[in-house]
Amino acid sequence: MISGEKILITGVTGSVAGPLARFLAAENEVWGAARFADSSPDSAASAKRRDLEAAGIKTCSLDLGSGQFDDLPDDFTYLLHLAWMRGDNSQLQEAMRVNVEGTGFILQHCRKAKAALVMSSTAVYTANDDPWHAYTEDDPIGQGATGAAASTSPSSKLGTESVARFCARAFDLPVVIARLSTFMGTMATYPAYFIGSVLAGRTMVAPHDPNPHSPIHIDDMKDQLEALLDAAAAPALITNWCGDEVTTAQDWTRMAADFSGKEGRLEVRSVPGSPPGAVSDPARRQSITGPCKTDFHESFRQLYDQMAGMQP
Repeated sequence: MISGEKILITGVTGSVAGPLARFLAAENEVWGAARFADSSPDSAASAKRRDLEAAGIKTCSLDLGSGQFDDLPDDFTYLLHLAWMRGDNSQLQEAMRVNVEGTGFILQHCRKAKAALVMSSTAVYTANDDPWHAYTEDDPIGQGATGAAASTSPSSKLGTESVARFCARAFDLPVVIARLSTFMGTMATYPAYFIGSVLAGRTMVAPHDPNPHSPIHIDDMKDQLEALLDAAAAPALITNWCGDEVTTAQDWTRMAADFSGKEGRLEVRSVPGSPPGAVSDPARRQSITGPCKTDFHESFRQLYDQMAGMQP
């Protein structure tokens, strides 16, 4: 258990960073940075900020791409860099400013830290035609360079990784780059969308049948965080951050339908250049953290019960 540290978490309003920040705030001084663009009292951003501060997190408004962090301390012992600007390719230049240049600025600012975790994504991998292919850290990367993806994520994630690798060596800053796979455990996750769609009678879309994933539960991410930070190195260590079990979008639809007694509808729409599966090889992460502790089927049922209980 990490305790007694001063930790900066960027992108603290996000669906992964928020739960990690709340978890760490119990035993550490946690600062949470985000854009908090709308400061009006009744805005969603302000409500989120109040909620984070009620959890013991010191919030700060930050434009990462500006490089201007005058109001931000530079004595953090750990940095968790999870901030991320998403958009389509019309916003690519802004994404490069915020995601890529911003990564360099924040690592430079926190270069005295004991370690930094930089969140990347399995979106960096070049698509393999086999839906069951388990991507390893040494697989080809560069899917974003093909122009097939309609999102800024692949290209700017590659840029983020490149800058993080440079900073680890230039500042002698131990860095771990975690390529996040599908994650689960809250209602703001991909498997949860399938549950919600079945409950609401909507049709979900998948790129292939089967469409396998190796989802990691947020509780396992909390449990593994300390080991990953301990493994940070200069040059940077790169590892997949995924679960140990493989399951499919088709499984999620069938399970939610079985639990609810409702019809589960899933439409397959292939996207040129898009991977048919999203399985990551967990071997390197397992060598660092040991095995995951949650069971997918039990966790999925718990999430279903939580979401079904909120239905009118």
